[in-house]
Amino acid sequence: TSRHTRVGILNNPSSKIKESNTAIARGILTAFLTQNNSNLKSFLSKLSKEETAKSLAAGTKITKFLIPGMDGNTFEKKYNTLGLNLIKTHQLFCQEVLKLLPGQMAVMSNGR
Repeated sequence: TSRHTRVGILNNPSSKIKESNTAIARGILTAFLTQNNSNLKSFLSKLSKEETAKSLAAGTKITKFLIPGMDGNTFEKKYNTLGLNLIKTHQLFCQEVLKLLPGQMAVMSNGR
């Protein structure tokens, strides 16, 4: 959040939710839950790069991508315990309430 903007993320995956294909989604959610705004912005920029996604898919641990100033211990503990239920809840909300198709993207403004 800032004086002018508040950002949130809802996951609406198109494939079966597994730990192996949710590293970025879990990393984003964990960062939102554990980091301050300045570190969050930099970390999300790093996670959004294609080479980061390829590296995570190849088995690199997400902690390799933490930026200086992030609370790595808090991040790692939360990341390892986040589980998949939160992403499944996001998926259900997107599809049942927002009426999005699996994988479909949308932007909500002012909670609408």
